[in-house]
Amino acid sequence: MKEEQVILVNEKDEQIGLMPKMEAHEKALLHRAFSVFIFNDNNELMLQQRALTKYHSPGLWTNTCCSHQREGESNIQAGKRRLFEEMGFVVDLQESISFIYKAPFDNGLTEHEFDHIMIGTYNDEPFINLDEVASWKWMSLEAVKNDMLEKPELYTEWFKIIFDKFYEHINISKK
Repeated sequence: MKEEQVILVNEKDEQIGLMPKMEAHEKALLHRAFSVFIFNDNNELMLQQRALTKYHSPGLWTNTCCSHQREGESNIQAGKRRLFEEMGFVVDLQESISFIYKAPFDNGLTEHEFDHIMIGTYNDEPFINLDEVASWKWMSLEAVKNDMLEKPELYTEWFKIIFDKFYEHINISKK
């Protein structure tokens, strides 16, 4: 099976090439990515615990799902594809904010991503793919924020970075 390619981009999110995913993470090159945040009608966020077999950040809690767009795939198409692959359901997604972040890992890999945040609503239980996801739960944004402050080691590095920016954006948009 051929390794998945990521879309290399510049700081304006313009495609400048393709590269195997592992190579891009080894070289810490900027590439396009997305993060999906699914809320229920109680404004709780669906979190996933990454499978214990993941090559980085196994067993850590993170947003509903995240991954990389494929060449020719829109952000929304990519988000829906990966949401179904990991969590077993599809909902309408809306694009929110996007930004660049960089998060190095202990294993020598680095996430350097132009990340597109997408939001959706869902009220049922997911049908998790156990190859990708160990568990899941609903949490209020305030509970996530407090838990991250108390136990940051339980959360992925990128989720901590994204959540800070995303939380700020939600609070601004509600005023």
